[in-house]
Amino acid sequence: MKLVITSTGDTMSCTLDPRFGRARYFIAVDTESGDFKAHSNEQNLQAAQGAGIQAAQNVVDLGAEAVVTGNVGPKAFRVLNAAGIAIYLCGEASVAEALERFRKGELKAVDGANVAGHWA
Repeated sequence: MKLVITSTGDTMSCTLDPRFGRARYFIAVDTESGDFKAHSNEQNLQAAQGAGIQAAQNVVDLGAEAVVTGNVGPKAFRVLNAAGIAIYLCGEASVAEALERFRKGELKAVDGANVAGHWA
């Protein structure tokens, strides 16, 4: 499965970024092999609006089947949900720890946004 995890940096040891739309990086991980690739989300870091929608479209374009993040707003949730991408919330952790929690089934999929739009 291709899993995308929001991250503050470009390695598995970096901290999970609690923001979805304005996450610094998306780490795309093959949950079977553990292979990963970091994708910058720089274009959305300072966006006045639409960061969640554009970030969600980028994740769709990466071929993600699921996302692990700290928070997701309503517009990003709608885009991801419409694409059939499951969204899992994780508290403070490294990207590697978030992946392990996902693999162990410790994270639960959400059925809606957990923050309002324009959350920073």
